[in-house]
Amino acid sequence: MKFALYLIGFILVALIIPFLIPTPGDGTDPERNLPWQIEIDGQGGSKVFGLQPGVSTLADVKAVLGNELEVAIIAQPEEVGMIEAYYSQVALGFVLAKMVVTIDLEQDAVNAMRERALKAKHMESTTRKITLHPDDLAQLDRLPVKALAVIPTVNLDEATVVQRFGQPEERVQVSEKRVHLLYPRQGLDIVVDEDGKELLQYVAPRHFGLLRDPLLQAAAHKQG
Repeated sequence: MKFALYLIGFILVALIIPFLIPTPGDGTDPERNLPWQIEIDGQGGSKVFGLQPGVSTLADVKAVLGNELEVAIIAQPEEVGMIEAYYSQVALGFVLAKMVVTIDLEQDAVNAMRERALKAKHMESTTRKITLHPDDLAQLDRLPVKALAVIPTVNLDEATVVQRFGQPEERVQVSEKRVHLLYPRQGLDIVVDEDGKELLQYVAPRHFGLLRDPLLQAAAHKQG
């Protein structure tokens, strides 16, 4: 399954307001763990939402963001797939979002879990969601998280992204209406799409090639 996700949407000013202005929550601090609050350690690591991509485990994710997530193998046809944990809604400071957590696990291990899986059902198109065996679910809690993908409930335009995150170090235009804003030092790729929902992808800065390399390869292939 491709590492990056691509979703669809258009910016509406009225929908940006909740993303920019703090609102009362459920007792948690609305000014903490916001998407643009990224700490870097100068050694190739980072911290966002109270988590360290590449270091924090799935158990750490549950401790910080809650247990209301679904874990499964997500696979395209002819692919082994990837282990993903999905939050249908999570509060990141005063920002509400969907989140996909990718677990760092070798393909051989994923394949073994797939063979032990209980059932599979189709998602969109021919994508399959494969429920894991309970023993494997327990094992995943001890494994590190490779990446965090965040889909805000509000739509954003490029100007709003730059206002909050600063100027990107790189800008990769993949289509007329879709652009990737790259922040290698923070380990962040923001997909801004005039026809779809925006996507924020976080990895440890030392692993930024996981996000950048497929983009550059696709761009080179397109030019060729």
